[in-house]
Amino acid sequence: MEYLPGGFVMALRPRIRPFVCLLKILIVKPSSLGDVIQSLPVLRLLKRKHPDSEVHWWLAEGLFPLLDGDPDIDRLIPFNRDDWKSFRGLRRLTSTLRETRARQYDLVIDLQGLARSGVLSWLTRGAVTVGIDLRSEGARMFYDRAVARPAEPHAVDWYLNVARSLDLDLDAEFNWIPVRQLQRDEILRSHPLRGKRIIGVVPGARWTNKRWPVDHFQDAMDRMRAPKTAFAIIGGSEDREFADSLTQRKDAVDLLGQTSLPQMIEWVRRCDLVITNDTGPMHVAAALSKPTVGLFGPTRPDQTGPYGQVRNCLRVELPCAPCMKSSCNFDRKLACLTDISPLAVSETARRLLA
Repeated sequence: MEYLPGGFVMALRPRIRPFVCLLKILIVKPSSLGDVIQSLPVLRLLKRKHPDSEVHWWLAEGLFPLLDGDPDIDRLIPFNRDDWKSFRGLRRLTSTLRETRARQYDLVIDLQGLARSGVLSWLTRGAVTVGIDLRSEGARMFYDRAVARPAEPHAVDWYLNVARSLDLDLDAEFNWIPVRQLQRDEILRSHPLRGKRIIGVVPGARWTNKRWPVDHFQDAMDRMRAPKTAFAIIGGSEDREFADSLTQRKDAVDLLGQTSLPQMIEWVRRCDLVITNDTGPMHVAAALSKPTVGLFGPTRPDQTGPYGQVRNCLRVELPCAPCMKSSCNFDRKLACLTDISPLAVSETARRLLA
């Protein structure tokens, strides 16, 4: 395990207590949905080793439904990235920092690894601050212990390396996302679908150039059509503009903009397989161990693919891919996605369902 010493800021705090009895812990990981899902093993493993600890999470308010009521979370602290941009926002942020200092955390864990999150973690004045060392960000100067990224490229392995640095048992069993029974019962009542095989389809993504063409989704679904198969079209209301045609199928369940975040998770839990772009619900599917076909263009499946199922991701080898950019400048626009054939997707799905 490689530990990197903190920078000159942390030299003003010459102490690191052993992680023996942790009473109050703050996790800093505000966003996004997929990133927070991927970092949940740190929370679960912390509570396995320190069951009596009190854990708080600094989280974007839009993601509160993800962790609200979670058995391992005692408090959610609202984060607003725009607080830096206005006087009113700075006053709100200052008030939040004053409250976090008063709580006197034994351990602060920055899983965001950005300069901004590093500063905020330091300003909470926890007894020990630990974080991921992303060298381009320089956040390490604000940590008592900066944890180097491991050789494994996947983001989940980065977070697990932080867990390892805290002497947590990585082999301990845990439930990545506990069942929300109320939401589960609601969707079973509203859509019984008895005897049906349910295939989740996620046509949206925040970056437009991460979206596999809708007509390709239609083609793949046609190839998988069967009397006892239903397609759950999962996404937000903003996806309806380009993906509404998928919901018009007789074998489709229209969920675009129709579910809360906990309901979406329970729908994914109900699926037998998920076909998805590189987006938040893909990480939900992976966390729930659902067979997942990931469709990748500008991003890296080895880094952000469905954890444990990267082999099920489809991508096209091009000189520009993965470009890691939110817009495409290739002469064949979005060829990295459009060249993924519906036949390849349907065959991969059938293999996983066999």
